[in-house]
Amino acid sequence: MGLLPLYFFFLFLSVSSGEFSSQVGVNYGQLGSNLPSPKQSVKLIQSLGAKRVKIYDANHDILNALKGTNLQVCIMVPNEIINNISTSQKLADSWVETNVLPFYSTTKIRYLLVGNEVISGSPKDIWPNIVPAMRKIKKSLKTHGLDKIKVSTSMAMDVLESSFPPSNGTFRSDIAYSIVRPLLQFLHRTKSFYFLDVYPYFAWVMDPKNINLEYALFESRTIKYTDPVSNLTYTNLFDQMVDSVVFAMKRLGYPDIRIWIAETGWPNAGDIDQIGANIYNAATYNRNIVKKLTAKPPIGTPARPGWVIPSLIFALYNENQKPGPGTERHFGLLYPNGTNIYGIDLSGKTPDSCFEPLPKPDNNEPYKGKIWCVAAKGVNETALSSALSYACSQGNKTCDPIQPGKKCFKPDSLFWHASYAFSSYWSQFRKTGATCYFNGLATQTAKDPSFGHCKFPSVTL
Repeated sequence: MGLLPLYFFFLFLSVSSGEFSSQVGVNYGQLGSNLPSPKQSVKLIQSLGAKRVKIYDANHDILNALKGTNLQVCIMVPNEIINNISTSQKLADSWVETNVLPFYSTTKIRYLLVGNEVISGSPKDIWPNIVPAMRKIKKSLKTHGLDKIKVSTSMAMDVLESSFPPSNGTFRSDIAYSIVRPLLQFLHRTKSFYFLDVYPYFAWVMDPKNINLEYALFESRTIKYTDPVSNLTYTNLFDQMVDSVVFAMKRLGYPDIRIWIAETGWPNAGDIDQIGANIYNAATYNRNIVKKLTAKPPIGTPARPGWVIPSLIFALYNENQKPGPGTERHFGLLYPNGTNIYGIDLSGKTPDSCFEPLPKPDNNEPYKGKIWCVAAKGVNETALSSALSYACSQGNKTCDPIQPGKKCFKPDSLFWHASYAFSSYWSQFRKTGATCYFNGLATQTAKDPSFGHCKFPSVTL
């Protein structure tokens, strides 16, 4: 009889730890014009060995497709309705009743994020309302008996004002006490997670001369860094970045809040001027991070050895409608047709030797030469005409050479006029953040599009 309570203790332990086990999941983004259906996508997610999935809304078609599966699901309150929910319990109740309650009995919704990288990409007036909205969503979940669902929000690394060395991790002064501390209080009280987006790729790209690529890819066997304050030794960039957040939380009085990796990954392609974005590096990083995160016993990080780090790889698909530089559209594990970009098993059970050989990387060093920004082939002409008008309206005589009678004018040639305008605009404004994208209508090229006496402006790297 004395063994019975002990048995139930271990049963409880195994069940509760399973909720935040080391199983790896995937982020299912939908910003593509040519993606498989939700039902097909769920099958593909399962084929990758994923045990969890995060979506960036509460798409009912996707939630229906997830019914009856064993996938743990993370859904999201969109950034744009955070302000309204923060001031209305009725609206929070309505959102939960519409997007959670109808699916909960058959779909394993276990996590609910209020916003995605709000601090990084949304107007400042939303920031103070993140936690109030989280409180109202949590209250609604409790009212409906959905206490198992953990509520949080996702943060990128740019919420830190210092991340090196890791022991110096510090949240930005403009948000540390007004936003982050209330967030940590909420997470501590509700036993939830700090959802963190971690991309060693972006940290490496910012300083490739001083950060070793192999260190960023978990491939280094000799490079180590010892934090001069904590004396902790690091063997990869991911651990450094995560631990800087650990120390930042500790600095605000919350040393034990668990971290959940909401996004991590490496781009499989990008623009000509984006180094290191290739299939070889993407496969290497993602395979290695899966090995680390699924290791038994758990590895954790130097600041938290042995801790389980639940995680989600970004992303399921290459998404052709994501704005910004080319890498933004190339983080997928799969092409939009559902085929693998490279072999990977998110369960961590398949040895690398079982996968097909990877193509050798050809852009790990910065590109040197000229690049032009031209109109992409086969795009909508009406949209192209609007983009041309936009580029020409930005001043600095961007489009003077393509006016009638000028040396770059071609009668009835929208494609060439747009290509000139895009190159001219990009060459002038790239340093202030302009990209060669134009809502998917433009692409970079290393082939000079100039003709005759018409010389297209270019960017020289």
